[in-house]
Amino acid sequence: MQKRLMRDMKDVKIAGVCSGIAKYFSIDPTVVRVIWVLLTFAYGFCIILYLICWWVMPIDNGQNDDQEIIF
Repeated sequence: MQKRLMRDMKDVKIAGVCSGIAKYFSIDPTVVRVIWVLLTFAYGFCIILYLICWWVMPIDNGQNDDQEIIF
């Protein structure tokens, strides 16, 4: 099955963007969240990038784990 970058709604803090990225790369969501916060404080543009990801990334609510969805 093909990997897809989707917002993970099972491990949500704000919108599921960081947990979706962590699931895609098979790493711990806390690591992605810490990196995201550090980049936000360092550069500031990550807030806008987060909002764009929130708007663009589709939701993975776990109902289609065995099916492939193609848009």
